[in-house]
Amino acid sequence: MRKIDLGPKLSRENAIRLALGAPLLLARIARALHAERPVGTLLLHFKKEQLLCSLLPAWLTGTIVWAEWGPLPPQLRTGLGRWLYALAARRAQSVMAISEGTKRTMVEAGIPASRVHVVPTLIDVDQVSFDAASRVRLREQWGVGEQTLVVGCLARFQRRKRNDVVIDAAAHLESDVLLILAGEGEQEGSLRARATPYGDRVRFAPNVRGHAEAFLSACDLLVFAPSPTEGEPRSIVMAQLVGVPVIATDDEGTEGLIEQGGGTIVSPSHDASALASAIEAYRLDPGRRLREGYTAREKVLASHDLEKTLRVIEGLLGVSREQEGPTSNDCAPGPGAHEGSREDAGPHGLSARTVWRSPSGGPRRRSLPARKRR
Repeated sequence: MRKIDLGPKLSRENAIRLALGAPLLLARIARALHAERPVGTLLLHFKKEQLLCSLLPAWLTGTIVWAEWGPLPPQLRTGLGRWLYALAARRAQSVMAISEGTKRTMVEAGIPASRVHVVPTLIDVDQVSFDAASRVRLREQWGVGEQTLVVGCLARFQRRKRNDVVIDAAAHLESDVLLILAGEGEQEGSLRARATPYGDRVRFAPNVRGHAEAFLSACDLLVFAPSPTEGEPRSIVMAQLVGVPVIATDDEGTEGLIEQGGGTIVSPSHDASALASAIEAYRLDPGRRLREGYTAREKVLASHDLEKTLRVIEGLLGVSREQEGPTSNDCAPGPGAHEGSREDAGPHGLSARTVWRSPSGGPRRRSLPARKRR
């Protein structure tokens, strides 16, 4: 890995300054690519580099592939921004979009749909499932039994996230519903103040990064209040893998994730009363929670299959699969292992991938344990 100073990300505030410095930035990119030649594939994530590298010759860049982690910002959906983005996209052989919603915004901006491929979040779905022991432990800590409906919310406490709607829903809910918001951010203080009238019915928990599976297993529902620029929310996918139905207060970022029979998208959007009504419907129907949780899990197991996703990525990046790495327990590298030696490298200096596979090469899928609830 070589670090190159290309300045800040493109934004409305610095667009003019970056445009004036574009020749210098372009020269830095060209020198870096020239030093590494031949380049097989150039993967670009950020808008500035996508626009700049479209000006470089193909012999220097190799195949250009874009990756988009969220819907296009409004500045690139209309006018000059849209024209520049679509023009630069002509150099991209393919685009990896994190979700169907993200793909839609790119197609609307002028990129042919045939070149945009939905590549979901990389999650080892075989390693995430309902944790019965954590459910018992956490609910005991929270002082609630199975008769209480626990509604979780995993989010960054930022202004653009509509966590205020989740808190306001408590005014319309029964007393045996507990809302727990887990996260961190600059809006935490104001959100706590907003929740004060509801006492212990609305609680806050530290960020559950690293043990989201345990937290979600203790919940009966997950509420997701998206920002206007959601890609594919990982919290939704994690909840579905645990078997917990998801209620979203808007459809941003949920396209292709929450479908009928596997969760609920509230209408009208970001309406506290409508959210409360949806939560109440699940409270009165425990069977529905189990059915929809199971349906959502089965769907995400198929759509986020790790091996399937990696095959798509390899195909888009032009990585050869002709050679497979060792698969025995003695020699298979563990998670996070680096690529093989240079002697095993392919035509573009890419070694055969030997990570992300189970040692046996077979499936490790675990079934969803039975959940005892009233």
